[in-house]
Amino acid sequence: MPRKRSDDLKPQRRDPAATRKKLLTAARREFADSGLAGARVDEIAARAGVNKQLVYHYFGDKDALYLAVLEWVYEEIRAQERELNLEGLPPEQAIKKLIESSFDYLAAHPDFIVLLNDENRGGARHVRGSRKLEAMHSPLVSLVSTTLSQGVKAGIFRRGINPVHLYISIAGLSYFYFSNTPTLSAIFGKDLSSKAARQARRKHVVDLVMHSLRP
Repeated sequence: MPRKRSDDLKPQRRDPAATRKKLLTAARREFADSGLAGARVDEIAARAGVNKQLVYHYFGDKDALYLAVLEWVYEEIRAQERELNLEGLPPEQAIKKLIESSFDYLAAHPDFIVLLNDENRGGARHVRGSRKLEAMHSPLVSLVSTTLSQGVKAGIFRRGINPVHLYISIAGLSYFYFSNTPTLSAIFGKDLSSKAARQARRKHVVDLVMHSLRP
């Protein structure tokens, strides 16, 4: 009988960061599939391939895990926006890239729309309790405000545009399209989920917002 190597006899070390990431990834799928009310901690643990108790160990309870998922997806958007390096771009190019980035994120992450719809149905009680989310958005609003001011000084943007309302409009023009694609496709008798339809919508959103900023 072959002797076991000393490496085989050593207990496996737990990797907290890796375990948290597995749980977050599994929870994101479970919450997107079943919503907060229907999601089961047992299923999240099974998807992650870990013991159920680790959910409570790392996150406390299901609601705290749900908030952690929401914070993750929002940070994902903010990270994508930071990678655009908007600060160093001319105002028009910066806003255009922000619009495109917002559209492209929703196109690539349909689960974000499902998660956000569920949180809105619950009155946004988790989002309201997160200091992280408010801190994430403050630099973005500041950046949009600065970009608008630069555009006004350059004579390419009109005065009086509210940066928060602008960002809401940018997000809303894309969000409504993706959250209502099935019904809109049925109503207008065309497949709005096709690549061509999405490209046309992306261009329309960019053109619409950019025209609204001009003097």
